[in-house]
Amino acid sequence: MTSVSLRLELKTFIFLTISVILSHKLFRLNTKRILIVGGPGTGKSTLITDLEAKGHVCFHEISREVTAAAQKRGIEQLFLTQPLLFSELLLKGRIEQFKDAEPLNTPYAFYDRGIPDVAAYMDYTGDSYPEMFHNACYEYTYDIVFMLAPWEEIYEQDNERYESYEEAQKIQQYLTTAYEKHGYHLIDVPFGTVSERVTFILNTLKTHE
Repeated sequence: MTSVSLRLELKTFIFLTISVILSHKLFRLNTKRILIVGGPGTGKSTLITDLEAKGHVCFHEISREVTAAAQKRGIEQLFLTQPLLFSELLLKGRIEQFKDAEPLNTPYAFYDRGIPDVAAYMDYTGDSYPEMFHNACYEYTYDIVFMLAPWEEIYEQDNERYESYEEAQKIQQYLTTAYEKHGYHLIDVPFGTVSERVTFILNTLKTHE
């Protein structure tokens, strides 16, 4: 093989390598983090489940996992007995969920509750918490936030959801304040069937592309 042929092959190899790298960067989707928030029993988890069934990447609420793990250790309601520990575990878990979207190559990643929820609930209970709770809200920001309002018709209490409907309404106010305080514009999702609400969310996202 002549030196000319070697140079041509080397140039071709370099060209193809650069093309693959540029193609990967150019066509890799910038995944938008979409947050679905609202007080207890507003239908967030149901919408997340439906979005997931439609093929979207979804991150589920982790507070029930934290509560269930504590109950196995004999602590019935960790949020009530050790609110700061409970909130620290939530904050850690939600930051991990946020970071888990970084390697994705999909248009959207949907979240059931977000990082500002943690500070909102602590404000609701009146418990003090470290500044890192607010710092995390500014460091890890979501692209679009949908808000679900309290809906008495579908509200149910269970072993993990101990709040009354009236308490859920108060929590809603603290959530709204927390998200607006951290610079978010909240998009209200109207009442309706699961299909109607999911359609509203997906159609709204198209207008933000």
